[in-house]
Amino acid sequence: MADILNKHSDELGNVLVQVQDDLRQLKRSLGRITFHEKGETVDLQALDAAIRRTESGIRRRAEQYQKTVNRQVLTLPILLFEPPLGSIPDMHHQRGQSVGASPGEKHKAALAMRLLYNPVHPKNRTLMHQNYGIQLPDLRKRSATTTELKENIFPLAPPEKTSQGQKELIWGKDPGPSHGHVGGARERPSTWTIHTPPASANSKSSEHRQMTQGAVRLAPLNPQCLPALASISISKLSFTILEGHINPMAPDFCRFKQHYCLCWGLLVELLSGLGSLLRRYAVPVARVDGERLVQLGGDLDWAVGGGGSSSVERLLSVIENREEVWDLVHRPGQRYRGEGGTEAAAIRIQSCWRRHWARNAYLRHRQRKWAAGTIAISWLMHAQLGRVRKILQESKRTHLDNYRIRGQYLSANWKHIQASRRTIIHIPSLGYSQLQRFSLKGFDVLQNIQMGRLCDVRDDNVEVIYVSPVRLGDDLSQYYTRLLALQQRGQGGLQEATVDPGDGWGGGARTTQASCTKRFTILTPDALEDFPTHNMCLSTLLKYSPRTLRRIRNLIQGQQAYMVGGVAHVDDLAVADELGVPLLGPEPAVARLYSTKSGGRRIFTGAGVNVPPGQWDIYSLQQLHETLAKLMTNHMEVRRWLFKMDSEMGGRGTAYCDVSHLNCSTWAQQEYSHHSPERWRKAWAQEPVLMKYLEEVPEWLSHYAQPVKTSCYPTWACFLDTFLRQGGVVEGYPPSDSVTCLTVDLLLQPDGEVTVLSCGDQLHGPSELETAGSSVPQTSVCPDALHTLCLRVGHACLQRHIIGHVSMDLATFLDPRTLEQQVWAVDLDLSYSNQLAMTQLMLMMTGGSLDCRTSRLEVPLTKVNIMPHTPPQPIGSTLSVASRYAVLGSRLLHTNLSMVHYSVFFQMCKAQGIGFDIKEKQGTVFVLHDSCERNSLGMVTVGDDLQGALMTFARNLSVIHQEISAPNMQGETNFKVHC
Repeated sequence: MADILNKHSDELGNVLVQVQDDLRQLKRSLGRITFHEKGETVDLQALDAAIRRTESGIRRRAEQYQKTVNRQVLTLPILLFEPPLGSIPDMHHQRGQSVGASPGEKHKAALAMRLLYNPVHPKNRTLMHQNYGIQLPDLRKRSATTTELKENIFPLAPPEKTSQGQKELIWGKDPGPSHGHVGGARERPSTWTIHTPPASANSKSSEHRQMTQGAVRLAPLNPQCLPALASISISKLSFTILEGHINPMAPDFCRFKQHYCLCWGLLVELLSGLGSLLRRYAVPVARVDGERLVQLGGDLDWAVGGGGSSSVERLLSVIENREEVWDLVHRPGQRYRGEGGTEAAAIRIQSCWRRHWARNAYLRHRQRKWAAGTIAISWLMHAQLGRVRKILQESKRTHLDNYRIRGQYLSANWKHIQASRRTIIHIPSLGYSQLQRFSLKGFDVLQNIQMGRLCDVRDDNVEVIYVSPVRLGDDLSQYYTRLLALQQRGQGGLQEATVDPGDGWGGGARTTQASCTKRFTILTPDALEDFPTHNMCLSTLLKYSPRTLRRIRNLIQGQQAYMVGGVAHVDDLAVADELGVPLLGPEPAVARLYSTKSGGRRIFTGAGVNVPPGQWDIYSLQQLHETLAKLMTNHMEVRRWLFKMDSEMGGRGTAYCDVSHLNCSTWAQQEYSHHSPERWRKAWAQEPVLMKYLEEVPEWLSHYAQPVKTSCYPTWACFLDTFLRQGGVVEGYPPSDSVTCLTVDLLLQPDGEVTVLSCGDQLHGPSELETAGSSVPQTSVCPDALHTLCLRVGHACLQRHIIGHVSMDLATFLDPRTLEQQVWAVDLDLSYSNQLAMTQLMLMMTGGSLDCRTSRLEVPLTKVNIMPHTPPQPIGSTLSVASRYAVLGSRLLHTNLSMVHYSVFFQMCKAQGIGFDIKEKQGTVFVLHDSCERNSLGMVTVGDDLQGALMTFARNLSVIHQEISAPNMQGETNFKVHC
């Protein structure tokens, strides 16, 4: 291969030598041309003939050389770029094999072909030798005859003795003005086109042998740079780019271009891109490292492609003063100082504006889309909520309709149901509002203080299903099982009963477990654990307890049953409808209307019973002041005025204010004494006092009004805010120093009859307006008058479709003017009361009966065999009937009770002589509320007389407090009861 290249290089040299001879002949011909001045014409025919001969010679020699090259050495240069089909058989064979090759092998083959196409790549020679057996010369080695090669590559360089005219002709420069004016002559082009590659005949170096075909255009270079080029070492291959333009006449660039002439086609694109980059950023000076440029051009990744910031970085990597250029390129605004900067700035401004406009449009679109989505979601939620509300309303309507249908059945068959075997489902639910439920401590235990409802089993025809709001432990289950077994001591059906003083439960009584213990079931809603902190009422918990409901349905299947609730709630109807049983109680809406303080006064007024002087439905402060001033003027005898919230219970929503704190009270009493009662009713007599009251009432209330339960409402301002929001009543306190309050429990039967179940005098708590218990039967009011009053109130309730259990509070006192007893109806609760539950327990333990028409509690005294191990004897004979009195405490609180287990508590009571004597039907019985907190309990004491029962009750409280308390740990308690 080397011999072939040397041979053709010699032939190329011979052709160039012949061209030089022709040029010398042209020189001699030009030397004979003379120029005439002063308007004489110049004969240029000789010059034209010489030029034509030279062109013909060059063309002829070039064609001869081209034919020679095509015949002999055409294969080699083609192999350097792309071997033709059939020239090398292995190439076609390899291509045929690559058809079925794997993707990895195809990738390797393509990579090898790219390397073969790149003659300056370091692996090009190795692949040519391995694949085709061609040993190419190493282009990286420098030949020792570099100067001679340069002279052969540039054979047209004029010798030093060449005349000026010959130089101008050779380099294409027009004759200057100093050589005379050439008029009408044909100008020669400034460049020459040579169709032979510039190669030297004497060159031995393979890196400068080029077989390029086509035209080479010689730029109008400075001829003085070429002689100097030959004497400079080729190791310095860097060149300078000024303002993004490459000077082709610069010696350093000429040297670089000459050195890498064989791979110049790959460098042109790089130089063009580099120059364009430098012009765009107006880089004044950039020094290019030629070797790095060639390495970048030979990089396969660059040849394949790549752009963006990475391509810019790679282009700048070939620059020697890279830091300066890098700073300029990345300087803000530098792009707009270079080539096309104005257009780029305009494009940038337009793009920024369009981006800003598009961004705003997008934000508006996104906001509108968000708004549309929000509106759509809101509408969907509203529609869904509307559908759910309609479903709930329809469900409530269905429950209400079923309640009314079953109520009609209950009303029509009530006497039959009461005379037959039946099941009573007790659900002691407190259907207060959510705010009230969350404000009550121990709300679950508060719903369970009516465990005395279990005592309905004392009727042999009754089975009880009691739903407990708390989980009862084994100790409570055993306690109530053995306690209920004692109730048959006074019945003739008891077959055996013995007394064992060693038993601490119930004060020493032990009986065989009778059948009544099998007639009650205590259930707990399975949803109790799912809602531990929601303070739901028991009816709601049971509504969401499908397993408990299913068990109740199984227990009452095929039996007469009805449900007895507590404070009415809408879920009572849902539970009753789910169980398919009637509800012994009013509709929830009716109960909410008439269970308020204002609703109770409406019923009392409709019944025609006496009520305290007052006014209901107070909702504004001005109305409160005006009403109170008017009431105080009309009732000068009232010394204290009460303010009661409509929806509160247990004395929580009560406040009071004494008239004695008014500045004008003495003057007002003097004005009142000046008139008779008849004249005082005249408006003109009351006007001065009324105006004075209107002036002083606001300040009087703000300074002297006091809430009863400061734990709920610490100040009058807090109380007043809730009072005006909920509404309430203003009523007078009885004008007497001795006031007794009563609680009467009524059963408004569905068939229209009114039955008085319990009546008792209230025991005051820490204040006169708080209730801690009651004594049964009542002894404050004439029984007949009380019975008549109860019947009137009961019938007034029945007229308003109120059935079930109703509790009524009364106040009795002596009128100071007439000294006659007055009875005022002060409160009405449409629910099963705590007093009634404790009364049921007391009647079960004593086996007695309570006659409210005569206010007598009678218990039978039976004969009991106290000898152990004696045969059972029927003991149905009654020796006598005795009268008893009972004191009931439904919820006695003491925080220290939680530290004593129930077994220890009963052992302590036994040691102190606290217990129940089943023979004498007197003593103490406890009601346990829960197994966890154990900080409250109920207590019933039964005695021969009222004084003895009260003393026993007070003694028990004192003993228990002393036993469970220490001097430094008294605890919180309400054991202080005013009898």
